[in-house]
Amino acid sequence: MNTLSPHQFHIPVMGLAFTIDSPVKVAAFGISSALSIIEDNLIETMRKYYYQDTGETYVPISNKEENYRSRRITDYLDLVNRNVQNRLEKIRNSAFETGSDLVKYFEMLPENSGLKEKYHEFIKTSDAELKRTLENLLRKEVKAGAIEVNIMTKIDKNNFDKSGEPIPNGSDALEALKAYAKSSLDNSAVIFSAGMNPRLYNYLEDFREFDATAWGSFSKRIVIKVSDYRSALIQGKYLAKKGIWVSEFRIESGLNCGGHAFATQGLLLGPILEEFSSKREELAEELFSLYDPALRAKGQSGFEKPHPIKITVQGGIGTAEEATFLQTKYGIDSTGWGTPFLLCPEATTVDENTLELLSKAGEKDVVLSKNSPLGVRFNYLKDTSAEKEKLDRIKNGKPGSPCTEKYLVSNTEFTKEPICTASTKYQKLKVKQLEEAGLPEQEFKKQLEEVLAKECLCIGLSNAAPVTYKEPFLKKLEAVTICPGPNIANYSKIASLQEMTDHIYGRKDLLSNKARPHMFVKELELYLDYFQEELEETKNPDKKTLRNQNNFAKSLKEGIAYYRALLVENSFPNGFEASLDIAENRLEEMLASCS
Repeated sequence: MNTLSPHQFHIPVMGLAFTIDSPVKVAAFGISSALSIIEDNLIETMRKYYYQDTGETYVPISNKEENYRSRRITDYLDLVNRNVQNRLEKIRNSAFETGSDLVKYFEMLPENSGLKEKYHEFIKTSDAELKRTLENLLRKEVKAGAIEVNIMTKIDKNNFDKSGEPIPNGSDALEALKAYAKSSLDNSAVIFSAGMNPRLYNYLEDFREFDATAWGSFSKRIVIKVSDYRSALIQGKYLAKKGIWVSEFRIESGLNCGGHAFATQGLLLGPILEEFSSKREELAEELFSLYDPALRAKGQSGFEKPHPIKITVQGGIGTAEEATFLQTKYGIDSTGWGTPFLLCPEATTVDENTLELLSKAGEKDVVLSKNSPLGVRFNYLKDTSAEKEKLDRIKNGKPGSPCTEKYLVSNTEFTKEPICTASTKYQKLKVKQLEEAGLPEQEFKKQLEEVLAKECLCIGLSNAAPVTYKEPFLKKLEAVTICPGPNIANYSKIASLQEMTDHIYGRKDLLSNKARPHMFVKELELYLDYFQEELEETKNPDKKTLRNQNNFAKSLKEGIAYYRALLVENSFPNGFEASLDIAENRLEEMLASCS
């Protein structure tokens, strides 16, 4: 079985730029992290920076060359891998002395780690021979965290050759998958987020790199980010029928997360985790019943039992106590810490101006916006350089952005070829349509606001790295968008990697908001806010909408009841029960007001 990170947490993908080189920074310390591989122009910028940084010869891969997208991505992943392995060797061979990276490696490990216990034994012993034996053992056990890549399945436009014909298997997501499969990464994973993409999942069958090399052992693993058990079962079965095993389901809170927010129908994280915990063996057996016959039908050797499936969770986790509870109560294998790491330059890449904004952010500074051109709600930090640029364009009568990257083109309302709703072209046409529609003033303002809210994410979420490393990405386009989760309001300190790791394991407290609500309570509050907005926007719901609203409310009530039941046998912070009372009363008032 694969030996993965010695840590009990991972750093999820964030934006396009914020974790684009996180593995270079943290993997050699045994910490797993994920980077997005969709934006190849950003990746080409990073190739240039890191080739120069390591003294290797940088050879540009022009966008006029054949297969340039996949070649850029593959080469960057290989470059990242070399960087990690070189840094790992330096750590492994450095001195066992205060302040060295080798000592830092072991000091950052969780206290309940067997390796940490060996390290403490090494520190304490005065027996010279035992000390040498332990030192050799410890050096051999210095291993890298996984280098993971993320493909957002919704970003998958077709690309065309010079004659205008679609490039076979040349769409954005498929090219990224091919690039990852061909890379030198080992003991790695590709994470699929944002739902099922049949074309992408079918393409997996073309690559033997995702096959098991032995029971429980994969060179390249499949990870699927999901919001509930049903989604995991559907996607897992789809792939199992093709002889493809999902090694991990990564559960993310629907709303208490950064970036795009995929709200459930009122299902809260606690009940979702309970279902995964109670059905974990059932899930593995059900997938295996499809996976093993599919392997044998292809003439491959089957297995006697299911490969292990990791269950991990992320979204709003803020204290060591919360992480420990998730691990002990639900058997969670790893917790994801995203937003807090945006304040850790040793782990993520955020430009100085945006870093300062993040450190000062309060609850009202992060909004669940409608800014994404994908039409999906989007957690968003206000007052960024990108928002200011957008508002200036609107003020000057030139709303929208130049659409240079075209990853989010999807709208054909006015054009034959899809265009992006954040683009100048679309917004000019849409605003004109609204002005000529004769709408009541209030409705006109509402629709106009939603149109003008759309923001270029391709550039905004990419620019932090080029700005930080002073490597031009696109001429005159340097504005930054950032998408932390609401959890950012609880942190203000720019932290070192060791400080952040100490916080995760309870050795240090980095919370600036000591009155921070428990992660379960915060998510519940966010769902109530979301539900209230939905109710206000549908004053006269049709039967289908009314049925959905009733189901949403029912799920929230069941979630509150579930949390009350947890109080019987588990310890929660003061105020947890009172917060449930407040939430329950608020829900009843909301329902009464619209009945």
